[in-house]
Amino acid sequence: MGRWRDGTGTLRVGATDIPLEVAASYRARTRGLLGREGVPGGALLLTPASSVHTFGMRFAIDVAYLDRRLTVLAVRTMRPGRLGLPRPRARHVLEAEAGAMERWGIRAGARVAVHPPAA
Repeated sequence: MGRWRDGTGTLRVGATDIPLEVAASYRARTRGLLGREGVPGGALLLTPASSVHTFGMRFAIDVAYLDRRLTVLAVRTMRPGRLGLPRPRARHVLEAEAGAMERWGIRAGARVAVHPPAA
């Protein structure tokens, strides 16, 4: 996708399209899902990132660690108040409400694609 920017887009997993929010700036990554009641529309992509925490969050989330080719390295469910360990080779972190990754078929070894919004 070239240079990452804050904004919206689509996450494609197989034949499924999921609304996506991209947090690429320091400010957007720092805010992440803090203070929100859920994931807006689908998923949040933090880039660059290799770990996350859920301190101050109000709900459990699924976390997928992605390498630079957007291949899933690992998927974890994190309850509020947890600290995720950094993942070697991870360049992006995908967050969604708990249970969503399993519904979408996101698991270790899967490849996802990110598409910017249509102009």
